[in-house]
Amino acid sequence: MLLALARSRQILFFGGKGGVGKTTVSAATALALARQGRQTLLVSTDPAHNLGHLFQREIGSRPVSLAPGLDGLEIDPEATVQAHVQEVSAALHDLMPVQMHGEIEKHVALSRDAPGMQEAAILERIAEIVEQDRQGYQHVIFDTAPSGHTARLMALPEMMAAWTEGLIRRRERADRFAEFVRGLGSDSAMGDNIIADKDPEVERESRIRRILEQRRRKFAGLRDTLTDAALTSFIIVLVAERLPVMETIGLHRQLRKTGLHIDALVVNKRLSGSVGGFLAERRAQQEIHLATLLEALPGIPCQHLQLVAQDVVGLGELEAFSSRLAAPHQASGSRKPA
Repeated sequence: MLLALARSRQILFFGGKGGVGKTTVSAATALALARQGRQTLLVSTDPAHNLGHLFQREIGSRPVSLAPGLDGLEIDPEATVQAHVQEVSAALHDLMPVQMHGEIEKHVALSRDAPGMQEAAILERIAEIVEQDRQGYQHVIFDTAPSGHTARLMALPEMMAAWTEGLIRRRERADRFAEFVRGLGSDSAMGDNIIADKDPEVERESRIRRILEQRRRKFAGLRDTLTDAALTSFIIVLVAERLPVMETIGLHRQLRKTGLHIDALVVNKRLSGSVGGFLAERRAQQEIHLATLLEALPGIPCQHLQLVAQDVVGLGELEAFSSRLAAPHQASGSRKPA
């Protein structure tokens, strides 16, 4: 079920509570697609990266080959924030008068550690990957951070687009007022001097508008891509325990508010029905928690992946694990996607 869904989308996000196996499931999906001859990019947005540990190699902020047909990269939050701040700083220095550069430096220094700066910088990198890097791949798979971080990140495109739109409207109102003031004096020599003196200011305002418009298009384009059901899908990974189930229900609600389409649940580390003793009791607890999940989210196809005895580390173990992804889903109730 999971592989069939993955083949039908270019962009997939894997999310869920920390420790449930998002990295393993997303990497196994990416590897399975690559083994089918589909060029795939695997991206980690989690500040606590695990891709390198999983593939037993160094992975950086630019795509590196992990297997034939599969590239991977890890978004470095600190480096991404630094690049984002430098870009903003350079633009402000270019746009603002020299006498304001000292204040700009103070503002930029404070903004490095401002709440939400890391999320905003990561979002910029995701937008860049979605807009540019995906052109060379049939599939781009994102291994995301734990639920709370991901929910905030997925809500940002709408918020940033709206915020930038508001700035553009305020700039347009200010520009109309400035044009009106200039028009009042346009018939006099003094008015001609005002217009001449204001030319650099007019150009500066025009450049600010262009920058804002570029950012508006970037975030609006990312929002449209993420909410395109034919292009993008979100998959929630969980284990059959009380807290991950509750968190999955909450994450589903938050993501739906942002317009994302949650097309599958993956219940990882399921116990076999043939176990006995203590494990049989744990299996019975899993069934109770899964009943809660299916009652809350009855319309989402759900695939179960059985608990394996060994850690999934390295290409060999990952390939063996990925073979399980072609199994049909197991879910009760409606089969209509959420």
